[in-house]
Amino acid sequence: MLVLIQRVTQASVHVDDVAVGRIGPGLLALVGMEPGDSEAQIARMADRLLGYRVFADEGGKMNRSLADTGGGLLLVSQFTLAADTGSGMRPGFSTAAAPAEAERGFNRLVDICRQKHAPGVETGQFGAHMVVSLVNDGPVTFLLRP
Repeated sequence: MLVLIQRVTQASVHVDDVAVGRIGPGLLALVGMEPGDSEAQIARMADRLLGYRVFADEGGKMNRSLADTGGGLLLVSQFTLAADTGSGMRPGFSTAAAPAEAERGFNRLVDICRQKHAPGVETGQFGAHMVVSLVNDGPVTFLLRP
């Protein structure tokens, strides 16, 4: 599993011109599931998403987490994140989890985050063509692995 997080002032996901997920200040997380991602890895990633310190404290240092700030979390499934780009001029997708496995893992991540983050967790729509809009704050972007 890989998750690309971006600290945002706002982010949204549209499917067929309809907003399916929207947050104000918080984190946009693009989630790529890989074959064999375990329950333990998914749980660890949820903890990392909520606890990763990317928000400024009073001194301007990145010492505050999403759990500390109460910001929004927008989770968007993105199988292309798990692509094999090691050779050639076209990505391969054998390194991404099969759709059914990926959907189960992604939904489990959403469930855990919703249980642990009362301020709110929004999502895109699994398997849909999504238009993601964001205003990256910083810019601050990190690639996380469990």
